[in-house]
Amino acid sequence: MNSIFAVAVGGAIGSVLRYLFNIEVTKVLGSNFPWGILFINILGCFVMGVIAESFALKFSATQEMRSFMMTGILGGFTTFSAFALDTGMLVERNEAGLAGLYVLASVGGAILALFLGLWTVRTVLA
Repeated sequence: MNSIFAVAVGGAIGSVLRYLFNIEVTKVLGSNFPWGILFINILGCFVMGVIAESFALKFSATQEMRSFMMTGILGGFTTFSAFALDTGMLVERNEAGLAGLYVLASVGGAILALFLGLWTVRTVLA
C-alpha cells in the first residue's frame, strides 16, 4: 500500500510540473508546435536515466522511493498520451512532415536523453 501512495503523490507532483513547464515553454516558443511536451519527454527521459543509474550504482533506495520518483513523478511528468494527441493534431492539420519530425525528435531525443543520463552518472558523477 505504501508504494501505491508513493506513486499517487509522485504522479500528482509530476503532473503539476508538466502542466507548469508546458505553459512556460508555450509562452516562450508559441503554440504552433508542441515544444513543451517534446522537451518534457526528452528531459524526463534524461532524468529517468540519471535516477535509474543513481539508484543502481550510488544509492540504495527503498521500493517506495523508486516508485515515488520513477513511476510517480516521472510517470506524471512525461506523457506519451499527450505526445500521441499532439501528433494526431499535426496530422489533422495536414502537417504530416511536422508530425513526422515531431515523432522522430520525440522518440530519438528521448532515447538519446536516457543514455545521456546513464553516461552522466557513470562518468561525470562517478
